[in-house]
Amino acid sequence: MKKISFGLITMLVVFFSTQITGFAYSYGDPNKEKIADVYEQMVVKLNESPPNFADAKALFETIREEEIVLHMGEAPAQVVEKNIADEDKEAVISNMQKILTLNISRRLEALEDDFENYDLTKKLLAKAFATYKVVSPVVEEKDGELDQQIRDQFDLALESLGNPGLFGVGEKEPNKDQFIESKTFILEAIKEPFGIEDYTTGHFVDQVQKAEKAEQNEDKAGSTSNWTDYSNLKNWLPIAIIGLGIIVVIIYFIRKRKRSS
Repeated sequence: MKKISFGLITMLVVFFSTQITGFAYSYGDPNKEKIADVYEQMVVKLNESPPNFADAKALFETIREEEIVLHMGEAPAQVVEKNIADEDKEAVISNMQKILTLNISRRLEALEDDFENYDLTKKLLAKAFATYKVVSPVVEEKDGELDQQIRDQFDLALESLGNPGLFGVGEKEPNKDQFIESKTFILEAIKEPFGIEDYTTGHFVDQVQKAEKAEQNEDKAGSTSNWTDYSNLKNWLPIAIIGLGIIVVIIYFIRKRKRSS
C-alpha cells in the first residue's frame, strides 16, 4: 500500500511539474493589452467607407487617460486627437502604431526593473507580445524574416524568465543577461518599420509644438490682414485718400506762392 501511495504521489508530482513547465513557456490568453485591442477596433472603424472618425474618437477616449496620458504624457494623445479632428486616417493609424511601440518598450523596461518577480514578469512579457502581435503585420509586410526574428527573441525572453517549478521539480534559474539581449534586439528591430528614433515622447512633443506654432502664425496673419493684406483693394483706399490729400495740399501751397510772387 505504501509503495502504491509513494508511486502515485511521484506520478502526480511529475505530472503537475510537467504541466507547470508547459504553462510557463506559453504566452497564453487571457493576457491581453487593452491599448492594442482598442487600436484594432479603431482601425476597423477607420477602414469603413467613409472612415468612421466619430466612433474611432470614442474608442480612443476609452484609453486616453489611463493607458496613454498616465504612462506617456499628454503629447501622444493630443497628436492623435488632432489627426482625428483633421480626419487624417493614415496619420491616426501611423501615430497609434508609434504609441504601441512605446507601450512595448514600457512593458519590457518594467519587466527588467522587476526581473525577480516571476509572476509579474511573465504577465508583462505577455502584454508586450500581445502588443507586438497587433502591429507585426506592418513589420512582416516590410521584412518577413525580421518579423520572425523578433518573435524568436520574444520566445528567448520568455525562456530567460526561468521557472520556479513545483516543490523544486522543473525549476530553472532566470537569466537576466539573456533577457536584456532579447529586449535590446526587439526594441532596436521595431524602430525602422515604425519610424521611431527613440522610445521617448519627443516625436509627439515636436508635432504638438509645430501644430501650436502653425496656429499662432495663422492667428497673427489673421489679426494683421485687415491692414497689411494689400491684395485686397479696399485696404488701399485709406492710403489712397491720404496720398491724394497730401498732393492737394502741396498743389495749393505751390499755387499760393506763385500768386504772392
